Amino acid sequence: MKDEKPEKRQENLLVLVARYSEIGFMIPAAVIVGYLLGLLADHLLHTHWIYLLGIIFGAVAGFVSMIRRALQATADVDKEEKDEEK
Repeated sequence: MKDEKPEKRQENLLVLVARYSEIGFMIPAAVIVGYLLGLLADHLLHTHWIYLLGIIFGAVAGFVSMIRRALQATADVDKEEKDEEK
C-alpha cells in the first residue's frame, strides 16, 4: 500500500466501511423479514405461532449470512496480503 495513490486508499477505506456496516444490518433485517413472513403465514393459515418460527429462521439465516461475509472478508484480506508480498 506504500505506492498506492491516496485516492485508491480512500476508496479501499470506503469499501471496507461499507462491507462491515453491511454485516451489522444483516441479522436485524433477516429477523424482520422472518417475522413478517411468519405473520403473513399466521394470517393465511389462521394460526398464532408461526411468526415465532419466522423469527428463529430469520435469526439463523442472518447469522449464516454474517459468517459467510466475515469469511469472505478474511479471505479477501489474506489474498491482498499475499499479493503485497510478491
